[in-house]
Amino acid sequence: MLFQPFQLAKLSLKNRIVMPPMTRSRANTGEVATDLMAEYYSQRASAGLIISEGTQVSRQGQGYAWTPGIFSKAQIEGWGKVTKAVHEKDGLMFAQLWHVGRVSHTSLQENGKAPVSASAILAEGVKVFLDLEGKGPGEGAGEMVQHSLPTELTVSQIKSIIADFVHAAKNAILAGFDGVELHGANGYLIEQFIDSQTNLRSDAYGGSLENRLRFLREVTTAVADAIGPEKVGVRQAPLTTLMGATDDNPEETYIAAAKMLNEIGIAYIHIAEADWDNAPIMPVAFKEAYREAFKGTLIYAGKYTKERADEALAKGWTDLVAFGRPFIANPDLPYRLANNLRLNEPDKTKFFGGTGKGYTDYPIASQN
Repeated sequence: MLFQPFQLAKLSLKNRIVMPPMTRSRANTGEVATDLMAEYYSQRASAGLIISEGTQVSRQGQGYAWTPGIFSKAQIEGWGKVTKAVHEKDGLMFAQLWHVGRVSHTSLQENGKAPVSASAILAEGVKVFLDLEGKGPGEGAGEMVQHSLPTELTVSQIKSIIADFVHAAKNAILAGFDGVELHGANGYLIEQFIDSQTNLRSDAYGGSLENRLRFLREVTTAVADAIGPEKVGVRQAPLTTLMGATDDNPEETYIAAAKMLNEIGIAYIHIAEADWDNAPIMPVAFKEAYREAFKGTLIYAGKYTKERADEALAKGWTDLVAFGRPFIANPDLPYRLANNLRLNEPDKTKFFGGTGKGYTDYPIASQN
């Protein structure tokens, strides 16, 4: 099933293999996507769907050095080169729209302001990647530092961020993307509103589950209204606790979120399972409940092998399967999986920042 075509809303995917978003920190000055990034993504266009690395909707939304944006004219033009290169190889690509919320640093914010969040809570030990020496991505000499204490967003600021998401979504379509994915996972801003321990608000955006889901509802609805729900996906990480984001009743919370997103009618939900060593396994009962709650396309990611992917597809838990790290070192991953070929191992020292080394220079089996 993994190599069968699939209809995602109005898009015809050539297979069920997804390249998920992976931060590589190689954007240029002004957070602009580069020709090197165009080469990187186009090398991987044999995926049924590519989802871009997290792309900030505003300067405020940036949390790491050298990550790209989609809020300026130059950024639209930079991404336009990427989508053109992918489309020339018959690939399809969504932009992941990203606001990190509190997972940022004053040095990344305009005029050194504090980052923002649902509530003014510091996540001890949660670090961000900074270019403290100003060397640029080619040197790859960033440093991990504790994120800065955030301030609590006012309601008017929340409305402004929703407008930023809409503006970014429209820009993504102008840049040639086939759709957008809202980053509602991994402890970033949307999840900071959803999870009970990162949202201590007492207004319409906090307290009850309905209120904690309000920001997700409003962002998704506004973006869907702007570009069409068939061009919108949402990423969630229901049972993980990344970036210090924890919910007291995650299964109840995220099934409710899935039902809400089903009502809005978006194209897909992209579920990130825990992917670290000795990570908790997502219960089958939860996957079945998720499938019942959301009638659109489901994508699962999280240390999937070809065998695990086939099992998930056969049992109906998912429609598409995302392979993260394997795509870093294997630009021809679908070919390798289809032919049971050995996979290259990625160079972890080149994950964030740097040149084409460990980025665009991995061997392609079909050319050997």
